[in-house]
Amino acid sequence: MKENKQKQPYNTLQNTVWALSIGWHTRRRGLILYALVALAEILNNLAGLYIAPKVLGLVERHAALPTLIGAILLFTAALLLTQGGKAYCGKYATFCVVEIRSAIIMLIGRKFNETAYPNTMDPAFQRLGNKALDATESNVSATEEIFRTLSTLLTNVGGLLVYLTILSGLNPWLLALMAATCLGEFAASRYKDNWIYAHRDDGNTYYHKKRYLRDKAESITFAKDIRIFGLQNWMFDLLDSVHDACLAFFLRIEKKRLLVDLVGAVLTVARNGIAYWYLIRLALTDGLTVSQFVLYFTAATTFTAWVLGILGNLSTLNRQSLDICQVREFLEFPEPFRGEDGDPVPKTNRYELRLDHVSYRYPEAEADTIHDLSLTIRPGEKLAIVGLNGAGKTTLVKLLCGLLDPTEGTVLLNGTDIRTFDRKKYYALFSAVFQEYALLSTTVADNVAQSVDGIDEKKIWDCLEKAGLTTTIRALPNGIHTHVGHEIFLDGVLFSGGQTQRLMLARALYKDGPILLLDEPTAALDPIAENDIYRKYSAMTAGKTSVFISHRLASTRFCDRILFLDHGRIAEEGTHEALLRKGGGYAALFEVQSRYYQEGSDF
Repeated sequence: MKENKQKQPYNTLQNTVWALSIGWHTRRRGLILYALVALAEILNNLAGLYIAPKVLGLVERHAALPTLIGAILLFTAALLLTQGGKAYCGKYATFCVVEIRSAIIMLIGRKFNETAYPNTMDPAFQRLGNKALDATESNVSATEEIFRTLSTLLTNVGGLLVYLTILSGLNPWLLALMAATCLGEFAASRYKDNWIYAHRDDGNTYYHKKRYLRDKAESITFAKDIRIFGLQNWMFDLLDSVHDACLAFFLRIEKKRLLVDLVGAVLTVARNGIAYWYLIRLALTDGLTVSQFVLYFTAATTFTAWVLGILGNLSTLNRQSLDICQVREFLEFPEPFRGEDGDPVPKTNRYELRLDHVSYRYPEAEADTIHDLSLTIRPGEKLAIVGLNGAGKTTLVKLLCGLLDPTEGTVLLNGTDIRTFDRKKYYALFSAVFQEYALLSTTVADNVAQSVDGIDEKKIWDCLEKAGLTTTIRALPNGIHTHVGHEIFLDGVLFSGGQTQRLMLARALYKDGPILLLDEPTAALDPIAENDIYRKYSAMTAGKTSVFISHRLASTRFCDRILFLDHGRIAEEGTHEALLRKGGGYAALFEVQSRYYQEGSDF
């Protein structure tokens, strides 16, 4: 509720203009077609309004049968033409506004993919992102429905102006009274709509909970847990509780709708009754003809529909504006890193990375993860970073490759603060294997090349060989063109954790950046496979600067230098042999780990 009371950065008019601007630049034909829909609806309504009075007038004047039939055919043709034109334009306008909504979805997707990494960890960014997706989720979402609302609003405004002209000869107090009953009916409807809209997050919460439980129940990764731990009944109980709460919520909505419908029925009966009384009195005292009576009564009752339509459209437009406002807030969420306005990254074969008194603290954290750390990584150096879980190894890698900016200190590339660079160009320097990785349901080749065009298959096989995955891929039905995963393709294959990690290593090698970052790249491998990677490490890193992170100390022997991190600081530094001779924390941890591989060790 508090969220709805916050001042919106854009008003309804501004959001409407923004949506129309997107529509005009994406598919302006849709806007033109919806304007034609409005015009056709007004003309169709006018034809329907005049057909009965005109026919009755001809009958009253004893017109000839051919004249009567001709009038009927003329109005029928007008009805068919306008109705057909409305249907035709509306159908093709729908396809156009779907394209407009798709264009907005693309903008949202681009924002998700290109935003600075810290934004992805910001709850405010995630909340706005979810709201933006909700506003583009379906054909009735605000980013598409607003164009139909504007078309209907244009219809109602045009119809009201025409009908006011027709009813201008009647008592203005009658029109005022009818407008007043419309306002009362609208107020009751607005109360209901505002209540539903104010509590929409409650309904969305139930929906998201049910969807979450459904997704988990259907998840391949969760299938083992459900069966081994017997989670079926527990999940059913959770789903039942959410379902019952959801039903109770919608029952409250239906009660309010029933009350509003009763109010609307009373006001409608009163409004039509007053119109009947006034027009019958005119017919009895002022000689109002039957055709005029039918015309005025139909126009008077339809007049209320135009008024209610305009009020309803404005209310709907306001609600849709709130959703579109959140889309705009998400798209305009501040970016902490420099983009194309940044300096170009220097082009050279030798890059030196330096951290100058760098500290980093995650938002809401009570202590630094990295604290006053200074480090220089020389061009072509093979550096290993080791330490216990939570020592800050992964955070250090994210600082080096520019995913995070330090809260204190500076990260420099060849002596220049990386914050001055175009961050995307800076990212291009790095090939990386992270602990968390993304494997798409496409072919092996696409996953390695991260592209669908211009793939160098020879290079892919070379990278798979260095990653130790050649035998596995050659055994697949279609080699590197085999699909991965079962989410999309029925013939897709599932890789083990170790095989997936090798595939991610091949992807990093294919990118061929001058700096290679490997964050626990062998964590899912067995000792033999891990040893195979170590033997190929020199070939992988030839001519590159490399940073190898691991909690297995024995894996770092092939590196030029080892950093032993402890609580975000460099506790020890040197080669493997030098650190063992020192007898410090590195040596003690190595001794603990080596016991597991010594025959007869007492654990």
